[in-house]
Amino acid sequence: MPKLNQSMFGEIPELTEDQKQTMEVIKNVRTTPRDARFATNNQANHCWNRYNEWLLCLKNTGDEEGCKNMKQMAYSICPTIWTEKWEEEREEGRFPGLKL
Repeated sequence: MPKLNQSMFGEIPELTEDQKQTMEVIKNVRTTPRDARFATNNQANHCWNRYNEWLLCLKNTGDEEGCKNMKQMAYSICPTIWTEKWEEEREEGRFPGLKL
C-alpha cells in the first residue's frame, strides 16, 4: 500500500532546513492529557485550571523554561482569545486568577 505522500506527490519532496525544523516542532506538539476531574465535554474549567497551574509553576520556580510544558498544555486546551485576554489582564494587574 503506498504512503499518502507518495500517492499525492509521486516522490517525497525535498525540504529546506527551515521546513525540517518546523516539522520537528510539529511532531513534538502535544495537547493536554485527559484529566478525570473535568469529565464533561465543556473544558472551560480544565482550561482555567491548566492556565493557573502554569502561573503557579512560574510563581514557585521562577523558571520559564522549566514551566514550558505546563504553558504548552494550557495554551493547547484554551482558546487563543482567552489566553490573549488573560495576558492583557495580567499586564494590567487585573487578572482574576493567580497573581505572580
